[in-house]
Formats: sequence, structure tokens, C-alpha cells
Amino acid sequence: MAYETIDFKADGPLARITLNRPDRLNSFTAQMHQELRDALSKLGDARVIVLTGAGRGFCAGQDLNDRAVAPGEAVDLGQTVENYWNPLIRTLTSLPQPVIARVNGVAAGAGANIALACDIVVAVKDAKFIQSFSALGLIPDSGGSWHLPRLVGQARALGLALTGEPITGEQAAEWGLIWKAVDGEWLDQEVDSIANKLAALPPLGLAAIKSIIRTSGSRTLDEELDLQRDEMRRLGFTEDYREGVAAFLEKRPAKFTGR
Repeated sequence: MAYETIDFKADGPLARITLNRPDRLNSFTAQMHQELRDALSKLGDARVIVLTGAGRGFCAGQDLNDRAVAPGEAVDLGQTVENYWNPLIRTLTSLPQPVIARVNGVAAGAGANIALACDIVVAVKDAKFIQSFSALGLIPDSGGSWHLPRLVGQARALGLALTGEPITGEQAAEWGLIWKAVDGEWLDQEVDSIANKLAALPPLGLAAIKSIIRTSGSRTLDEELDLQRDEMRRLGFTEDYREGVAAFLEKRPAKFTGR
């Protein structure tokens, strides 16, 4: 597929995806959904994915012009969510690779919730996270109503969702909504540092960490302890674990193969 609304580069262990409609703050059309879905299915040997936006924003969510509704007409938003937004959030959260959101500006509506669905979010301090749904009589979709209370608690989740009040990247980091906020000139350095660090770590272990933490809310403590036992047993038999121990004892860099 030739991409017109995204830029996709898979460079060895790193895959970089840029939402590329800067004139529309990278808001989504059906075409962008299709192209992003295709890119996420062609990650090859990538061990880490970086998702960002072109220009001055990360993503403004749904491009309302792409599903324009004439006065008096109705549109099935549930079908849009089912066909496009839900599959995207499920893919981002279930990929074995860590996904880093590089938030370079405004992240609004579903665009904010795409960022929150990523595993690590690094934003510029003056970025804006906006739950803009209430102004249209809607709810925070794209995983928003699930992620928000788990990340910042019910009180702040309700405040953000009901008022639609923007918060900066710096405030989002202080609240625990995202991992880190940095000055704009340090954004690329910080994201690249994290991406390169993760790309050098054992991929099977990272995939297991992502999976177990993302699903822990569905288990009791006893169930979690049993799963931890099983995962430690499984990972302890991998070549990567043996390589990690050998490298530590021999005081040399480890070379992990994902086996």
C-alpha cells in the first residue's frame, strides 16, 4: 500500500509512524485508519514502535469533515467506532512491541486517547491533552473512559471528561497521565533514548511485561501470583535469559535475539 496520510519507516529494531495530515492537525479519515492498520501489520523485525504526528500537533482525533452530517441527518457513530477506533486501540495495546507516543503538540479527542493507549507517552511540556467529547454530546471513546480513571483516578477523569478542559503535557506528567514531559528541544533525544534502550532489551520479556501489566486488573492477587510463577518459568527457559545472565557475569554487553 502506498501511504498518503502517514509516513512509515521501519529501520531495523525501530519502526516510526508519523500521522501526516498536518494541515488538519493529523485528524483521522477512513483512509488514515486503513493506512495505519496496514503499517501496524508490517512491522517486520521492529522491536519498538514510535508513533507521532507531523507539524504542530499529535492528533486532533476524528476529522469531522470526513463524516460530515447534514442538518437533520444522523450518522451511526457506533459503526465508526466499531470499524476503525476500536480495532486501532486493540492493536496498540496488544502488540508485543512497546509503543511510544511522541506527543509534539495538541492531542485532542480520540487523538488524546490514542496516545494514552500507547505504553509510554513522552510529550512536550506545552502539549495539550483535551477530552473534547462533551462539547459534542459524546463520551470519551477510543479507550478514553477506560484509561482515564485508571491513570488519574475517578475525580480527575470526570473533571477532564465533563469539562473538556485542556491540560498541558507538564500537568499530565504530574498527574501520572503520561510517563514524562520535556522541553520541546529535548523531545527527540528523550524519545530516541527510550526507544533505543527498549530495542536493546530482551523482546520476549518486554512483551510479557506489557501483557501482564495491561491485564492485571482482571485477576485476583492469587491469580496474579500464579501467572507470575508461570511467566517466570517460561522466560527462565529462554535463550535471552541465559544470555543476560552470561553477559552480566562476563561484564559485557548482552545480545538478545528474542528466543
